[in-house]
Amino acid sequence: MPVGAVATYLVSLTARTSLRIGASAALGVATADGLYALAAALGGTVLAAALQPVMLPLSRVSALVLAALAVHGAIGAVRRYRERRLAERTGQDPPRPGRAYLALLGITLLNPTTVVYFAALVLGSRTAEAVRPLEQGVFVLAAFAASASWQLLIAGGGALLGRTLTGHRGRLVTGLVSSGVIMLLAVRVLVSSS
Repeated sequence: MPVGAVATYLVSLTARTSLRIGASAALGVATADGLYALAAALGGTVLAAALQPVMLPLSRVSALVLAALAVHGAIGAVRRYRERRLAERTGQDPPRPGRAYLALLGITLLNPTTVVYFAALVLGSRTAEAVRPLEQGVFVLAAFAASASWQLLIAGGGALLGRTLTGHRGRLVTGLVSSGVIMLLAVRVLVSSS
């Protein structure tokens, strides 16, 4: 499984908050993957053709969202470092699990490469005969289960990272590094869409 901007943000979010919030966010990512798998299973060919004209705007929106997350994360890391707060409470309350779920669901749904990936999987597995609904259902459930297990593993890693790096400088460094990685991935999305 690739580790991209969404996974990096998930690790950073979980490290800053809690495993409960990270797990909720991870399930948001898995839900988006499941929805894309369902859309690809039901209309892979039609969906890929329909998305082609809007791929560039979707890529640009995705890059802007990633850049905003990177800037927000870096500013928050610097602010917390300057305020010298070690507690989980910063200037604002951490997101509730429901909000974390919806935020990562939305971020993942903005990723245009995800739907193309699932459409390619479905198209590549089709034979001369039509795929039966049972096979489509198994594909969707398997995609959701695989994504959920991977995202929960990433959130668990973020929780361990958060417990390990509890000092002022450790939180600053991890916040800035994760924001830097997210910004690089945003630039990569923008460059690849041009």
